[in-house]
Amino acid sequence: MGDIVIRIVDLKKSFENQKVLDGINLEIERGKITVIIGKSGSGKSVLLKHIIGLMKPDSGEIWVDGKEITRLKESELNEVRTSFGMLFQEAALFDSMSIWENVAFPLLERTKMKKEEIKRIVDERLEEVGLLEHGDKLPSEVSGGMKKRAGLARALVLDPPIVLFDEPTSALDPVMALTISDLIRETQRKLKKTYVVISHDIIGMFRIADRVAMLSGGKIIAYGTPEEIASSKDPEVLEFLEASRIKEIGGQDEKK
Repeated sequence: MGDIVIRIVDLKKSFENQKVLDGINLEIERGKITVIIGKSGSGKSVLLKHIIGLMKPDSGEIWVDGKEITRLKESELNEVRTSFGMLFQEAALFDSMSIWENVAFPLLERTKMKKEEIKRIVDERLEEVGLLEHGDKLPSEVSGGMKKRAGLARALVLDPPIVLFDEPTSALDPVMALTISDLIRETQRKLKKTYVVISHDIIGMFRIADRVAMLSGGKIIAYGTPEEIASSKDPEVLEFLEASRIKEIGGQDEKK
């Protein structure tokens, strides 16, 4: 096991009488893409919100770079959150701002950089996601895939060491979903950041993952490389993968 940047220990969370997280134990390796899979309603988004401190657990611990965050004050949590970038499920762009302005927004709000430096960074990020020529367009003027690209550029613009992805290929056609998956892989390989992705897009995610964790019944029931998960003998894992047609993708050596 490599250097651990996020360590989740016996995390539990219930809503009324429903257990959503029932003793999650998971270690996220630095500089890797970890994909968390599971059925809809399995608690993936709830887990992600705990990692970034948007929810408090009933019990358990979350360590981010050696700091236990579940008992921090909001001001302390805000400091921890500077380590995270986030690509939301719907990209969450400001409708009244151009793509360029959306990507520049975190720099304008949270830094004192000069305009020339902001322009350099924003242009660089837009170029990485293939949107440099579309920066003047409004979100309403671009496709769903381009919105996802813009969201990724904005998530990366502050150069966070950790980036979280909430269903990054949702609502996209299969071809565009694979394009976004590959873009996630390419930026991670280039920037060497830690990516944590929650998704039920199994085929796309197995193309890019270094590690895969499966969440079911409030617990992590399987963890390993895509090849190890795909060859699992666990009946629940097999049922989920077969339903997702994961067996069709074969070996994953080409993604390395």
